[in-house]
Amino acid sequence: MLILGLDPSLSCTGWGIVRSEGSRLTHIANGQIPTDAKAALPERLRALQDGLAEVIRAYGPDRAAAEEIFLNKNPQSTIKLAQARGAVLAACGMAGLEVAEHAARAVKKAVVGTGGAEKAQVQAMLKILLPGAQIAGADAADALAVAIADAHLGQSSRRGR
Repeated sequence: MLILGLDPSLSCTGWGIVRSEGSRLTHIANGQIPTDAKAALPERLRALQDGLAEVIRAYGPDRAAAEEIFLNKNPQSTIKLAQARGAVLAACGMAGLEVAEHAARAVKKAVVGTGGAEKAQVQAMLKILLPGAQIAGADAADALAVAIADAHLGQSSRRGR
């Protein structure tokens, strides 16, 4: 089972793919889809959707997972996150991928063992869980963590159909 983890963001969306075979996880690929901050919003959203569509075509994941949306203190930031997330989810929908949503605390707990883990702890566990994986950056690391959490949490948490 190939699982595509997603960390949507308007500035740079992270993605990571792991193979889940029973309790065994294997790193397949990861990357980041940046957008041009000077570009118009529709252009940036298209870049995210097209970039992710290419990843899906290249790797053929069986399912996808993303963190549930969270509210920022700044409403404009929340709106931009929601729009980026919509573009990413649309790319998954166009490819016929079912998308699970997981709370950030659930992702951290599945990867590190505690829902209050810091980013550094999550990244350290990724090195243990996916030995030898070259991770493209912080957004890709977060996306890999989502994919791993989805592998651990399984089909029971699949809600975002």
